Amino acid sequence: MRTRCYAAAAALALFLITPASGQGAPTPAQSEASAAYEHALGEFKSILAERRRQIETKQPLPNLPGQALYLARVAVISTYKDLTDAMPSRIGQPNKFGIPPAYFDAAIEPLVDEYADIFEIMEAPPASAQNSPTPFKDVVDLGTAIARAKGLAPADAEAAGRISLGLFYAETNGKQNVRNARSNTYMGSLQTGPSEDRNGQRKWEAIKGTIAAIDPALNARDDKEEARSRGTDRRFNHWTNVRDGLMNAHAELFAEIPAIVKTLPDPIEQMKLFELIQIIPTPTRAALRSGDLLNYRVSNPTIMKHLRNNSIFAFGKVDRARSSASFREILGAMWLFKRKFDKAMVKYAEIRPR
Repeated sequence: MRTRCYAAAAALALFLITPASGQGAPTPAQSEASAAYEHALGEFKSILAERRRQIETKQPLPNLPGQALYLARVAVISTYKDLTDAMPSRIGQPNKFGIPPAYFDAAIEPLVDEYADIFEIMEAPPASAQNSPTPFKDVVDLGTAIARAKGLAPADAEAAGRISLGLFYAETNGKQNVRNARSNTYMGSLQTGPSEDRNGQRKWEAIKGTIAAIDPALNARDDKEEARSRGTDRRFNHWTNVRDGLMNAHAELFAEIPAIVKTLPDPIEQMKLFELIQIIPTPTRAALRSGDLLNYRVSNPTIMKHLRNNSIFAFGKVDRARSSASFREILGAMWLFKRKFDKAMVKYAEIRPR
């Protein structure tokens, strides 16, 4: 019965599309692409409605309640890209999310707004979370101080603070102490696992003396937050989670910022690169060491899988069929991150007015 419904919906969609496009009868490939998109869109609407109903009626949510929702959204974008590949006339208007129109029908913007609203509810911080009244400034101050402790000049340390703010937006869209509806491991403002948090804390202790010398006020704040977080899951203290997250994954690469800025003068491209240190750390470090960052290629299937799992080359059969990519291509494919980094730049201008 469901198959007949999808076929009927696809036939209706093609009937409505064909006269406007001036094309003849759809090809089998076009019919298949249209049916796949209508099916994916129906599934997306269904899981959105299910989660909303569960939340409003206070029903228990399944383990990892965001995973099915996330995969449904991926399927909608993927099948729409396949549809526009088969029928370019389906490419519509720009959308408010900055997604290339070939990947996204602006008419379904309200569904993605609902998606974001539901995730915000599912990922709300626990009652015990230790919020900061200045979460964005904290991120910038910590990134800047860590870079100074690593020996960077003031301008490069400032870039480190700006990049750190971009990472905060990339990981949680600028929301502090959130949980993770798709993982039982990664939590907090910078979404770290327990081992990453411990590793970051250990690395912070190694530079704390230098931090105290160059920024006594920040060190005093750190002592206060360290005491406040004692005996809790420190990932739900905004300050300690950001601090340890930056130390775990990014601080060692802050020393590369002068060279990175020369290669990537656009601050948003710099943010993208540091997000890749979070996603594919080993290849990103290798690319930086290569002396030819933008042309460095990755082809390991596991690395390509990690990229796809983070919405890079994840949508449509053509993108998913890629077996390798240069860092220039990877950075270009990170369009789902751009809106977050744009927000980070606006917030940074408020924090660091010139």
